[in-house]
Amino acid sequence: MRVEFRERVVELSAGEFVVVPRGVEHRTAADAEAEVVLFEPAATRNTGSAQESEFTAPAGMRI
Repeated sequence: MRVEFRERVVELSAGEFVVVPRGVEHRTAADAEAEVVLFEPAATRNTGSAQESEFTAPAGMRI
């Protein structure tokens, strides 16, 4: 798996992690299936600046 930033790419192997500071533009990608654990504030939208869609949970929804 990798995390792509505008100025660099961070390659991650099993057991490694990266902290992305708030407000830093990034994209995650993998050439093969990857399982990840993601920690972020509950208010974080999973679709970035995309319009509302069936993939975006309503604001305030808890899972």
